[in-house]
Amino acid sequence: VIWRGDSVIEGIPGILEKLRAAGKRMYFVTNNSTKSRAGYKKKFDSLGLDVPAEEIFSSSFAAAAYLEQTKFKESGKKVYIIGEVGICEELDLIGVPWIGGPDDTGKAPDMGPGGKLDHDKDIGCVIVGFDRHVNYYKIQTAQLSINENPGCEFVATNLDAVTHLTDAQEWAGNGSMVGAIKGCTGVEPTVVGKPSPLMIDYLVDKLQIEKDKICMVGDRLDTDVLFGTDNGLKTCLVLSGVTSEEKLLGEANKITPDYYCDSINAFFQ
Repeated sequence: VIWRGDSVIEGIPGILEKLRAAGKRMYFVTNNSTKSRAGYKKKFDSLGLDVPAEEIFSSSFAAAAYLEQTKFKESGKKVYIIGEVGICEELDLIGVPWIGGPDDTGKAPDMGPGGKLDHDKDIGCVIVGFDRHVNYYKIQTAQLSINENPGCEFVATNLDAVTHLTDAQEWAGNGSMVGAIKGCTGVEPTVVGKPSPLMIDYLVDKLQIEKDKICMVGDRLDTDVLFGTDNGLKTCLVLSGVTSEEKLLGEANKITPDYYCDSINAFFQ
């Protein structure tokens, strides 16, 4: 919607300025958990986009908000992270202890004769977010924690099949990592990112916004548009990302936005 990889879509800065001038309130909701809200603020700044930090809602923040809602900190347990620094930073902000994440990059379990991986019995939740350094050590730790630690929760930041790491091609998304853990545990995760209602419920409650006054603009049918339709919002699909007009209008698609356009540049045409 705003960028592809590390490149701003042409015309976007001007459109955001026009929307603000028209009195529209904007909130940027992303399923990408690799950055915290502070990390995304830096990315917006680096791309020349003036977006206040309080307008940014990432799935890393949603995971932390979920743990706050469920009073996880009071359990005295810790979180095991498959994911990147964004989740770590958001958990630090709410004082929830964690292990794993970037600290387990490059690790490998002993898989020789009699080899085993000793996991922490105090892990009470496994959070799986997009991880460019996912490995067998992390998968095995998550598997042991969920299967052997009583009451251990399994939380996924999102189930996106593909993601745009670069603007050159699509890359396997967090759905591939969540699928690995689901496959070895048989457990369905609690999903906190789009299309889960957690983030929109948080926005509505915190900002006192009526749902029927909100339009969800996104480039994915199965996350963005579904996030809107499932939660009582108006929806607008932009064709500047992962969804083509052919896919939108194809017989196989069952998700229909209220509006669609090539990009948000069309808003003022």
